[in-house]
Amino acid sequence: MRRKDKEIKDKELIEQIIQNAQICRLALAEGDQPYVVPLNFGYRDKTVYFHSATQGRKIDMLKNNPKVCLEFTTDLELVRAEKSCDWGQRFNCVIAFGEARMIEDNDAKRDALDVIMAHYGGKGGDYSDGKLKITAVIAVKVSTMTGKGLG
Repeated sequence: MRRKDKEIKDKELIEQIIQNAQICRLALAEGDQPYVVPLNFGYRDKTVYFHSATQGRKIDMLKNNPKVCLEFTTDLELVRAEKSCDWGQRFNCVIAFGEARMIEDNDAKRDALDVIMAHYGGKGGDYSDGKLKITAVIAVKVSTMTGKGLG
C-alpha cells in the first residue's frame, strides 16, 4: 500500500469492515478483459460466499480463471470544501484476493446460503432441492487482504 498512514493493520477492524459492508464487489479477469460485479455476500472464517445463476458471464469467467479480487467499503462520507481539489471522501475499505470454487454439495450450499442470510439479518434454512439445483453457490477462500481508512 502506497499510503502507509492510511493502512489498517488491525485484523479485527478489517474483519469488522467486511461484516459491516452491504455489498461486495467481485473483480474477475479473462485474458485482457476485466469485469467487476457487485454482489450480496456472506463472510465466515476468511471465506466469502455468494450465490448466482448457474450460467452467465460471471460463472464462465470463474470457470476459466478462479483467481479473484474482492472489495468492501463502509462508512462512506462525502467531504465538501471551498476548492475543487480539496473535496474528497471518507471511507474504510478492504481489498482481498483469493480463489473461487463452486460448492456442489447441497448441505454445504445450504450452510453457505445461511452465512449470506445471516449477514443481512435473515435466518435462512429453507432452501428446497429445486432451488439449490438452479443456484450456483461460490466460496472464495481469502489468501490476502489489506485495509485502508480515510476517515
